[in-house]
Amino acid sequence: MSKSIGVVALVSALIIAGAVAAQGVLVDVAADRVIKKFESATCDQLKAQKNEPPSEKKIAMDLLRDDPKARVAFIDKIAAPVLNKMFECSIIP
Repeated sequence: MSKSIGVVALVSALIIAGAVAAQGVLVDVAADRVIKKFESATCDQLKAQKNEPPSEKKIAMDLLRDDPKARVAFIDKIAAPVLNKMFECSIIP
């Protein structure tokens, strides 16, 4: 009986670990898409989009709102390239 409880616990831990790893992949993919969008856009395009609401997927936004660790990882990854591009385009002082 205790052996089956251990197996169930192990399987549960593996499922949770897999979900966490998948979530990390989603954050990386979303961050890469944002970085690519900023790197490929011209300054005029970025200035025109400045006041438009983000067109990112609702699921990704919900994930970032609900998971502080995912939000930190996402922001840490995109901060430098996005802010550098915004600075180059004089969008931020």
